[in-house]
Amino acid sequence: MKRASSIARAALALGLLVVSVGAAQAQTLRWSSQGDVQTMDPDSRNESLTNSLNGQVYETLTGRDKQLNIVPMLATSWQQTSPLQWRLKLRPNVRFHDGSPFTADDVVFSINRAKAQSSDIKVYANAVGEPRAIDPLTVEFNLKDVDPIFLQHLNALFIMSKSWCEKHDVTKPLDFTAKEQSYTAFHANGTGPYMLVSRQPDVKTVYMRNPNWWGKFDGNVKEVIYTSIGSNSTRVAALISGEIDLMLDPPPTDIARLRATPNVKIIDGPENRIIFIGMDQGRDELLYSSVKGKNPFKDLRVRKALYEAVDEDSIKTKLMRGQASPTGATMPSPLGTYNDPELEKRLPFDLVAAKKLMVEAGYPDGFEVTLDCPNDRYVNDEEICKTLASMWARLNIKVRVNAMPRSIYFSKLAKLDTSMYMLGWGGSVTDAETTLTPIYRTRGAGGIGDFNYGQVNDPTMDQLAAASSKEPDPVKREALIKAAIRRHNEQVHHIPLHRQFIPWAVRSNVEAVHRADNWLEWAWVTIK
Repeated sequence: MKRASSIARAALALGLLVVSVGAAQAQTLRWSSQGDVQTMDPDSRNESLTNSLNGQVYETLTGRDKQLNIVPMLATSWQQTSPLQWRLKLRPNVRFHDGSPFTADDVVFSINRAKAQSSDIKVYANAVGEPRAIDPLTVEFNLKDVDPIFLQHLNALFIMSKSWCEKHDVTKPLDFTAKEQSYTAFHANGTGPYMLVSRQPDVKTVYMRNPNWWGKFDGNVKEVIYTSIGSNSTRVAALISGEIDLMLDPPPTDIARLRATPNVKIIDGPENRIIFIGMDQGRDELLYSSVKGKNPFKDLRVRKALYEAVDEDSIKTKLMRGQASPTGATMPSPLGTYNDPELEKRLPFDLVAAKKLMVEAGYPDGFEVTLDCPNDRYVNDEEICKTLASMWARLNIKVRVNAMPRSIYFSKLAKLDTSMYMLGWGGSVTDAETTLTPIYRTRGAGGIGDFNYGQVNDPTMDQLAAASSKEPDPVKREALIKAAIRRHNEQVHHIPLHRQFIPWAVRSNVEAVHRADNWLEWAWVTIK
């Protein structure tokens, strides 16, 4: 059901839509991708598309420029006053979309809100310590441990209005996994360049420009209409016909055709995102397998056999059409491994060796297992899973691919209701920390291991990763990170596939900035 934002209605009633954008005429940006934003609550789901749309409405203390460098946003400056203390000066004269002023109290409230159990970003909020308002425009953060990427963690934490959340009884993030609904599912109130007008799940979401934004618009987009179109062919047809101006995820098989299509162009760029396969290593018996009384994924030989049976070069050339970079590291960027060739090196595709390992592990006839996979999240996600299933069939492993929309998929994983799964991990942060703590670490309190859906419990790797999270010395920290990754790779805790490329397809009259985190910043878009 269509629900209009009261904030947007108020702005419309006040006639605040008339905004000068220089000589350029403001335009409507109509864009699409295969999935939909999952919720308007900025703390509820840590998922890239959801974050990128919510990030047009809500802002963070530190921002990212066009090259992903950390820059001031709601904080204008910062100082590390001691190893365990940071002090930030806040931007003056900033107002939320409902007109209320932005102050230090909103920062303290927002950081603490993001620490709630129902938050999907609590691991980042806990890392920045305890916030304290010194005065209306000064916030102090007192940390329990050193945070080597403090400013990058701040960039993941959206700032909300304390009074607005209290007014609408949303002082805690909605529990997406439990299918909870609250006011923040369909309404938003940030300080950002765009305001939410209406939300129709799986249909369209509409935004309008915030006329009172403190920042500077580099583009001329006044209105934004986001539409989720699950079918690749329908999405491509919509772009070619001019029904949409931009598609975030054109299928690799159509890139060459789109390059040659009149009035369409491709904006190329790699993405900071690794695609990998996880396996349930926690249960004594898998939920979805023919093996009873034991768990084959607890056996390193089985995990290694699955890895060695993957012909990733074939996936890259035939399925991804070259739009992928195979790697042996489960880091979104090679910067996470310090560009270490040893850590980036894949196990060789070796079917003979893989079959031998299966025999040694006691599974000469293989077994059956279910592979959970999204069908609207990553480039060729369902197709990759089906290709892997055919490759693993050579080991006599019968893989049932259970593909589903992201809205169902991520809730299923969060409940640990899986035996084997695909996951893509990435974003603007290239440091290893935001992979080590949520994915490598043993599941624990405060968001640690929240995305360790395979319930990996490796004390050696865990200790190395934990130590790296609070090591202030860069040289010592690099050694710890590399040791943790090396341990992970030796034990094949996940099966890495590739870093995906994300070329955007746009109408020829559209100018947009392609960032490596696949983040479309609407304030930078110009429609001629």
